[in-house]
Amino acid sequence: MTMTIAIIGIIAMAAPQIITQTTKVFILGRVKLQLQSEARAAMYLITRELRQAQSNTIVIDQTNGQPYYSRIRFTKSQGANVTLAQSGSSLLLTEGNTNTTLSKNLVFMSFTFPRSDDMTIVSVALTLQQQIYGGNLKALHMASERVRVMN
Repeated sequence: MTMTIAIIGIIAMAAPQIITQTTKVFILGRVKLQLQSEARAAMYLITRELRQAQSNTIVIDQTNGQPYYSRIRFTKSQGANVTLAQSGSSLLLTEGNTNTTLSKNLVFMSFTFPRSDDMTIVSVALTLQQQIYGGNLKALHMASERVRVMN
């Protein structure tokens, strides 16, 4: 009887730690999956819009209070003006008078021309971040993707 009580006591002491660790792993996995999904969707839309840009209309700059190279403006071949910009922790797509929020977990975004002799290639980098547990944060950097402007 004493041995049974001792074994149950040991299991009872270890159970909270096991449950806590399992919960943390589950939350971390869920947040990682959400960030990856959000980053892929945003990168897909950015790529789709950039491919329709007129290369001679592309301007890369920043909005006030935002990091350098965090905004790109261009005119699509159909004539619509498009802006992709970081605004705080949001990634905004503006086409004409329509605003769309692509992400609310943005930490860093950068648009650059990887080659100074070819303004038809734009490199895009995104970093998304979300709180997981205990004030900790999980960040995901979407590898830079080079987009060839088709027009």
